[in-house]
Amino acid sequence: MPTEQTGYDPSLGRKFIFVTGGVMSGLGKGITAASTGRLLANAGFDVTAVKIDPYLNVDAGTMNPYQHGEVYVLKDGGEVDLDLGNYERFLGVDMTSDHNVTTGKTYQHVIEKERAGDYLGKTVQVIPHVTDDIKRRIREAAEGTDICLVEIGGTVGDIEGMPYLEALRQFAHEEDDEDILLTHVTLVPYSKNGEQKTKPTQHSVKELRSIGLQPDILVGRCDDELDPETKEKIALFCDVPTEAVFSNPDVEDVYHVPLTVEEEGLDEYVMERLDLTDEALPPAERENTWRDLVTRERTSEVDIALVGKYDLEDAYMSVHEALKHAGLEHGVDVNVVWVDADEADGAHANRLESAGGIVVPGGFGSRGTEGKVEAVRYAREHDVPFLGLCLGFQMAVVEHARNVLGWTDADSAEFEPETPYPVIDLLPDQHDEEDMGGTMRLGAHETEIEPGTLAERIYGADSCTERHRHRYEVNPNYIDELETDGLVFSGRAGPRMEILERDDHPYFVGTQFHPEFRSRPDRASPPFVGLLDAVLDETDSDVAESTDERDAVADEEVTA
Repeated sequence: MPTEQTGYDPSLGRKFIFVTGGVMSGLGKGITAASTGRLLANAGFDVTAVKIDPYLNVDAGTMNPYQHGEVYVLKDGGEVDLDLGNYERFLGVDMTSDHNVTTGKTYQHVIEKERAGDYLGKTVQVIPHVTDDIKRRIREAAEGTDICLVEIGGTVGDIEGMPYLEALRQFAHEEDDEDILLTHVTLVPYSKNGEQKTKPTQHSVKELRSIGLQPDILVGRCDDELDPETKEKIALFCDVPTEAVFSNPDVEDVYHVPLTVEEEGLDEYVMERLDLTDEALPPAERENTWRDLVTRERTSEVDIALVGKYDLEDAYMSVHEALKHAGLEHGVDVNVVWVDADEADGAHANRLESAGGIVVPGGFGSRGTEGKVEAVRYAREHDVPFLGLCLGFQMAVVEHARNVLGWTDADSAEFEPETPYPVIDLLPDQHDEEDMGGTMRLGAHETEIEPGTLAERIYGADSCTERHRHRYEVNPNYIDELETDGLVFSGRAGPRMEILERDDHPYFVGTQFHPEFRSRPDRASPPFVGLLDAVLDETDSDVAESTDERDAVADEEVTA
């Protein structure tokens, strides 16, 4: 039953796998956890995940992509850590903001309860009030599933992570041994003479044990598989069975990690420890779609230019993944060619001309926008397949207004408040907002698609539901004038313009929403699939044209 003071109910949930990291951040805790979850889902279990971020931000919405990577948007509008995107892609499930726990969110809730007098005058402390709130959030997110993966961000020893490790210690005390597992991911570096070194792992586990936590499973991140001697040494000094030490070596593609840890036997060991072996599907009956997808033979490769202002793959992770998913569907490798939108506009032609297609992603702020407009112009004038996402959609509207309609000073009011042609402007209900966090149009919304348009062919339907994250939109005062000379708004949500296309171009599509957030390896996003369709059609046409030219030259030589 819930405790009177905190509302914490220890009876919720079933099986829990906690994942912590040591030595350094960015080791791949999230991918390790997501890969474990993928294998357990293949075995027939309902799996969900919780990502714990120990920072004081309430959510990731106002965080700089250089510091934290992209802000991933969930269907309910939650702005969360990019690892939630990995969990959705690997597990094939849609999550909510309840699956992301932050220190800001937790402390805000506890303080609000204290201000309301809910603690009946008692002294509010980290234990039990904060730790109980953490445990409550985890259990409520896990309710209704078989297994919940809980990734604790940061590294063991970080001061901001201590309340979460204490909550985990209490969790382990409350649960039966077969209902909880602690997986610890550590770095196993090489010495100069090529020896795999275990001392960082030993110190990391020592730190865990000093606060009352003993890992059940150790996963070593290394360039290569762990040597048998390395596994035995880690097991000896960290007090775990040798069979509980697993390798997670570097791979070319993160989608191969489930296959790698499956070969190590991680999933079977987890199911055995959680007393789930008898409930799992027999190996011959388990889902194999993931393996079939990620090992599918690629017949060719294409280059796609990504025009943005953050020279950091994590800042556009979902766009990279959506392009990869479209490539999986087509059986091609997609090479993403970075184009810095903040460089001189004149350099764009030289860097874009070799790409088969162009993607202009979302973003905020004026930096790089002129470069994005020039990239849109290049795609339009040279018939290069183009996909604009959110800000990319808006810059396509600005480019059309300036260079097709002749409104040379047209702009977004976000960047030039005094423009005489504010073709992009604030949402009607946003003019009085002062706070930045959580004030945008966020989450899943439905778009009605015009019949007979390219958008309808792409989606194969007369509507779509995609996730949004924007504050500005197409100014309704200019729509009639904008829809001339080739531009068509083919998707709408009431007065809001959601999809644009050009009827004078092989493939020119912009979306006010972010289709990349719903893309999955086994369910590639339609606009990205359509982009690759167009790129491959152009490639086939170029090959055919080149072949015809060679044949013509050969015929001339024979005649001569």
